[in-house]
This record gives sequence, C-alpha cells and structure tokens, in this order.
Amino acid sequence: MNWDKLLSAKRLGTENREYKNTDEIRSQFQRDYDRIIFSSPFRRLQNKTQVFPLPGSVFVHNRLTHSLEVASVGRSLANLVAQELRKRDNIKNKEILNELGSIVSSACLAHDLGNPPFGHAGEEAISKYFVEGNGKKIKNVVTEEEWTDLTHFEGNANALRLLTHQFKGRRSGGFALTYSTLAALIKYPFGSDAMIKGKKKFGYFQAEKETFLKIANELGLKKLNDEPLRYARHPLVFLVEAADDICYEIMDIEDAHKLKILDTRTIFGLLLSFFDEKTDKKFYKNKDDIFKEVTDINEQVAYLRASVIGKLINETAKIFIENHDQIMEGEFNKSLIKGLQGKSKEAFEACKNLAVKEIYKHRSVVKIELTGFNILGTLLDEFITAIFSPDSDYSQKILSVLPSQFNVEEYSFYKKAMSVVDFVSGMTDLYAVDLYKDIKGINL
Repeated sequence: MNWDKLLSAKRLGTENREYKNTDEIRSQFQRDYDRIIFSSPFRRLQNKTQVFPLPGSVFVHNRLTHSLEVASVGRSLANLVAQELRKRDNIKNKEILNELGSIVSSACLAHDLGNPPFGHAGEEAISKYFVEGNGKKIKNVVTEEEWTDLTHFEGNANALRLLTHQFKGRRSGGFALTYSTLAALIKYPFGSDAMIKGKKKFGYFQAEKETFLKIANELGLKKLNDEPLRYARHPLVFLVEAADDICYEIMDIEDAHKLKILDTRTIFGLLLSFFDEKTDKKFYKNKDDIFKEVTDINEQVAYLRASVIGKLINETAKIFIENHDQIMEGEFNKSLIKGLQGKSKEAFEACKNLAVKEIYKHRSVVKIELTGFNILGTLLDEFITAIFSPDSDYSQKILSVLPSQFNVEEYSFYKKAMSVVDFVSGMTDLYAVDLYKDIKGINL
C-alpha cells in the first residue's frame, strides 16, 4: 500500500464529481468532520450509555463525550505520525499529509455511531434476539451470511452502514464522506463470513459488501485472502483504534473515581504507575509544582489523567512509525497499545485488569445491561413480528411507528430485518425506554 493512493478526497456516492484538496478554508477532509458533528446520529450519542448509566448528580461519559475525546487524541496521534512521514522520500504528495489529523479525527468521531443503546449489552441483546428469541424464525428465509449478520450484530459494521447506506428518501452514498475517512473507520476489513474462529467482530454487513470493495479497490488496500475475503487495514485505522483504547481505558478509571467505585488512593496509584521517577523527572517536577497550587482532588486526578494520555499518545505514535513498513505491507496485525513497553505496558494492563474486575461488573453497569436486554428484545420482537404478519390491525399500527426512512417494504426478509435493526440500534437509551413503555401501556 502507498500513501499517495491511500489518501483520496473522492466521496462515496458522488464519484462523478472531481474533488481536490484545495486552499479553501475547509478541506474535503475537514468537511467530513463537520458533516459528522452536525448530524442527528452524532447528537443522539449524548443519550447513549458508554459504560455507566446516564448521569444523575455526577456527570460521567456518554457516547458523545467519549467520541469527542477520542477525536482529540486521534488528531494528536495523526499529527505526530504526519510529522515523521514528511521526512520520507517515497511519498510524492506530502502536502496531503497535513490532513491526516482531520481524517483520523473524523473517523474517531464516527467510530461509535453504530452502537445501539445501553452500551455493549445492546449489541448482545440484538444478537440474542435472533439466536434465542422469536427472531429465529427468520433463519430459513435468509442466506447463511445474512443470518450471521443478524446473529452477530456488530457496532463497527453498523457504523459503516449508517454512514454509507442510502436510506429511503435519502441521497446515494449516505453521508457522502471521503473514501479515506470511511476506510480509517473500518477496524475489521472483512465480512461476517471471514470472522476469526471464536471472535464476533467484523467490519461490514453483507448489505455493504459492495460498498466496502469499492473503498478497498479505490484506495489500494491489500487483499490478504480470497476465500473468505479479507483485506489489510487502512494504516490510519491503527491510530483510530489507539485513540479509542487510550480514552476508554483511562477515562473509565476517572469516571469510576467520580462515582466512588475506586478510592483516591487507588486512582493515584494507577495513574502514577505510568511514570518512572528516574526517566520521567520532568513530569514529577511539574506535578509537584502544580499540586502546590491545585489542591482539589478531582483536578489533581484530571492533571494526572491528562499526563498519562499525553505519554501514551507519544509512545503509540512512535510504535506506529517503528512498524510503518510492516503496516504498509499488511503484515502488522495487533493494536498499537499492545506494543507498549516497560512502565506504560505494566500500568495499562493494571488499569485494564482492574476495570474488568471492579468497573465493568459493578452493580450499576450490570443493571443497565439487564435493562437493555429486556427493552431491546421486546422492541425487536414487536417490529419483527409485525413484518411477518403485516396485514393484522396491530401490526399496521406498530409499523406506522417506524420513520419513513426505514423501508420495511423491501422484498427480502433480510433487508426488512435490517431496517428494523437500523431503527432500534439508532435509538437513544431514553427513547428506547419511552417507546417500550408506550407499547406496553406502562406510561398510561
């Protein structure tokens, strides 16, 4: 793969137009960022659970704030990488390297758009409905690949669908983003038929296979296998992934402290463990000076968190550059975070292990997961059942709730089912709860 082909301002759905990165105030890639941030699906992220239930008196991260922070970290990572790539002689169009920050930050903004309400439990709830619920009756009227899409609902694949699918009454190409921004989002460049054994992750639904191939061929992504079809990642995916890894691990720790799930001593120990008193003398000097003035505990935690993120940005950018040639050959197959060494590696693993033990299994997190299972399962059942029995009076009333963009008049049951999944997965937590109450008569 080569950068001159990987970075393209061509837009999906408007390929007949000529797009060049001009000297306008906003480049084509900056327009991608703006299109995402002003969109309705992006705004809805403010009412979607990240890890902890939506805030009461203590404000914790939701999908929106998480995505904004990931975009900030991603831009910094990309700018550091671009700085190093400019030194290389084999890149002809070095001017476009200035846009790496915009491409990566745009993909970061969009990386959670496909996630359903109620956190990761929402993905599981959708899958379980088709595996164990009444959704099983669809199995005999869809292909094996289509069935895998439904029984292994994947937020990453759904993000690509949301951004590229032509919903009823909408324009071709979806958001009509640049090929490079879309490619930077595709963490798993293969479909559900190519999932690694034991894994549930893939990058596109069968409905978006042709779209993915169009992106891969346009940018020259390296094909790794024909049967099943697998491609190498676009190099910028590694930066988007690293930004996400850094943010969710470190920010979840800070949220847990605000909610008093972790005490101050524990949080200080975790964050300080990223630094070495011998090699990070500048950090310790700055910390001591700042802490003389800043005595508020939450602000001290915020300073340590920012320092940790800054260190991880520098180290993961360095890992990318060190493995650049392998990445371009499609031979690098792990996250940048897994390349951390020394104190950072030990500290990051400690944060990860503690999060699994103390945070993700906390009572408040489990309760929201249980809520998600019941509400999403019920909503899916109402609409899927109505699709199979569309002539009944009740079914017609249920289907009338669906916005017109979700077309259940399609000829195939797969496309009809995907339209229902589009509707349910796009809901906010609060809307899903309210609709559930309305249908069940609880609000009355």
